[in-house]
Amino acid sequence: MDAIPFSIGEGARATWAGSGKLLLIAGPCVIESRDSVLRHCEALARISDRVGIAIVFKASWDKANRTSHRSFRGVGLDEGLAILAQARADSGLPVLTDVHETAQVAPAAEVVDVLQIPALLCRQTDLVQAAAASGKAVNIKKGQFLAPWDMHHVLAKAREAGATKVLLTERGTTFGYGNLVSDFRSLPIMRELGAPVIFDATHSVQLPGGGGDKSRGERRFIAPLARAAVAVGVDGLFMEVHENPDLALSDGANSLPLVELAALLESLLAIHEARTRSVQGPPDFE
Repeated sequence: MDAIPFSIGEGARATWAGSGKLLLIAGPCVIESRDSVLRHCEALARISDRVGIAIVFKASWDKANRTSHRSFRGVGLDEGLAILAQARADSGLPVLTDVHETAQVAPAAEVVDVLQIPALLCRQTDLVQAAAASGKAVNIKKGQFLAPWDMHHVLAKAREAGATKVLLTERGTTFGYGNLVSDFRSLPIMRELGAPVIFDATHSVQLPGGGGDKSRGERRFIAPLARAAVAVGVDGLFMEVHENPDLALSDGANSLPLVELAALLESLLAIHEARTRSVQGPPDFE
């Protein structure tokens, strides 16, 4: 089943998912401060214009699934949504953020363009259906514990609740203790379910709990996994980026340095173009 394209956002920077063009969801893992978000969002808008790729800005107002209760979680719902609203207005970029409970859906939907269901919550029926009923686009991350074909049931829950704009995101599968592996068979399998598919190149290199009281990551594998996913065929990529990952308050070890993003995107677009040509076949000169 082919994915039905749908629009995300409004105005000049609105983008399409499933249209054949590559899109990017990118931003810092968590809202660290208003200034940090606005700097990152402005930088991503410039990269979008320079490279020629549509970008959806992402940042979480709360990281509810940190390894340790002592870790920084975010700035809270009210302040976080106010910051995201300003970032959206200033940059024109569509915005994505997480929701963890049904009560968070309505206020978040008033501000952002995409509601994201975290991987660990993708089987929470009430949450999935509340997000689906909001009328916003919904990005559902595949749980690390699920096979790609199991996302059929998750997608059905969302569609039965009225969602017509659903993205499915691959972010790696649990492989023993404290490790993830990316099975690229999952990308075409999930796309056959009829939804655009995103590959999360940064959470796929995460080492859950690898730092004892926090997760670690293998940043050096972000670029090769992203290139492989585009070569296999995806509708978009998800990347956590940070101006100084070593000082990031969450997921720095598996975040891409912002300064490296433009060059990586240029290589990914070249791969995407080459793959598109090969899938379409040689031109007919008759």
